[in-house]
Amino acid sequence: MFDKVKAILAKQLRKDPALITPESKIKRDLGADSIDILQLLMRIEDQYGIVIPDESLATFETVGDVVAFLEKQEESLNI
Repeated sequence: MFDKVKAILAKQLRKDPALITPESKIKRDLGADSIDILQLLMRIEDQYGIVIPDESLATFETVGDVVAFLEKQEESLNI
């Protein structure tokens, strides 16, 4: 899951994928602004067929936060 999120972020933000780690802060380290984050989340929603609640958006500080959320969603869909 991390590799998929990393690929989306690298493409969208024009960053070297090697520089993106689970600990990377989306805004501070990767330079994403609010619009970048919304576009990222819309792309993830489309790709995975899920809806990310607004209250969850505020909790996404690092790339790992996004990955953990998606993995939790994936687990709940596989039950």
